Amino acid sequence: MTDKRDEIRFGTDGWRGIIADDFTFANVARLAQATAEFLASPQRAKLSIYADWKTEYRPATEGVIIGYDTRFLSQEFADYFARVFHDNGIPVALSDSPAPTPAISYDVINRRQAAGVMITASHNPPIYNGVKFKPEYGGSAPKEVTDAIETRLPAVAPIPKSLPENITKIDLKGPLLAKIKTLIDPARLTAAPVLVVIDSMYGSAQGYVKSLLDDYDVLSLPIRAKRDPLFGGIDPEPLDRNLVALRAVIASRYQKTKRIIGVATDGDGDRISAMDERGSFIDMQRTFALILRYLVEKRGWRGAVVKSFALTDMATKMCAQYGLPLIEVPIGFKYACEQILKRGDVLIAAEESGSIGVKGHIPDRDGVLCSLLLTEIAATARGTMSEEIENMFAEVGPHFYRRCDLHIKTRQEIVAKLLEQPPETFAGRPVKAIETLDGLKLRFADGWLLLRASGTEPILRLYCEMPTLDDVEEVLSMAERFARAEER
Repeated sequence: MTDKRDEIRFGTDGWRGIIADDFTFANVARLAQATAEFLASPQRAKLSIYADWKTEYRPATEGVIIGYDTRFLSQEFADYFARVFHDNGIPVALSDSPAPTPAISYDVINRRQAAGVMITASHNPPIYNGVKFKPEYGGSAPKEVTDAIETRLPAVAPIPKSLPENITKIDLKGPLLAKIKTLIDPARLTAAPVLVVIDSMYGSAQGYVKSLLDDYDVLSLPIRAKRDPLFGGIDPEPLDRNLVALRAVIASRYQKTKRIIGVATDGDGDRISAMDERGSFIDMQRTFALILRYLVEKRGWRGAVVKSFALTDMATKMCAQYGLPLIEVPIGFKYACEQILKRGDVLIAAEESGSIGVKGHIPDRDGVLCSLLLTEIAATARGTMSEEIENMFAEVGPHFYRRCDLHIKTRQEIVAKLLEQPPETFAGRPVKAIETLDGLKLRFADGWLLLRASGTEPILRLYCEMPTLDDVEEVLSMAERFARAEER
């Protein structure tokens, strides 16, 4: 019988496991071997996502770029992965320092490589590590690709014969920052003095946003910008509860200047959230809406909008207002990536987790670029960031949102039961419609509740958007009581 600790299964975005339990050097070597065999296989070119790939995404070489975050042993795991590739005759280059995932995605495209591999567990707790695989277009790998890799997993882990000194080291920071400079507007970035408090959450994007702001003499204050594999005792996910330090720093500067914005990136730098000048959390839904509004109204950009199933209804309202096509996809940026590749005219793609991809860049999310765009918004706003949000709400109506994560092993069974027998009323509200694109969404007259089993963790996620925060808390409280009662 196979030990469960030897199982490797890709979730919504990559494979993740607990360090020294299932995420071991042996399993990393097995995955590296399977990935190497997939890259060399005829099947690789036949998968559906490659059928219409654009010329610029065709690799010039069969090389692979490998990066890693600031987690425990990430660098060592990355080196091990690279050595297995080298043993298989695959040209491989390893980042010379911790790097955010967007740097891997961009370098794959920039250097026209066959693929990129990122050693990271993203926003997961410190006990986790993981692997993200980026095909030649630099975006998230579809299920067809990850399934093909899984089928090639060897029973016995190879032991690398290549030495660490055989692996080429490269800089990933410089190329990504150079690319981002082509996407920002220096005049708008410096339109008014702004203090940017940068919270890297001890993740691998540390130093990236500050380097860009320094180049344009924008005042910045980095916090949690050193390597700490324990992430200060919190999960490196830019949620309100994890940003106490950012709020405290902003509060200490508020009396001196009102034009402040806080930006926070997750453990591997591909997610974003923000805070206004008072230390009030600007959740991912509002962050997305602010960026979309800015790109259309101030930068004059156009294109389709791709929203995940859990993204704010503000996306729907804004697309109607701006006359932009709207595409809704399941949760997981790989689905947004497919739309970017197929359409080619996507202005912005986003999901509620703070994953935002922008036109003209990579078909992936980038918290570093979004931090600069948020700075442009703060610098060009008529007033403070809190006033900018109020102005936006005056146009599209108030939208309050919160996500609640419940550790429930029977999460799939709970969602399946609801899908079979959805309620007619919930939390005293008539259910106007049922949507099942990904999980179960109950639509009310004034908002919605979504229940979805996580694809990467033993968690039942509850998402809710309503016109007031009290309404959100009421609906989520009822949803949690229901889920706990059903847990077994």
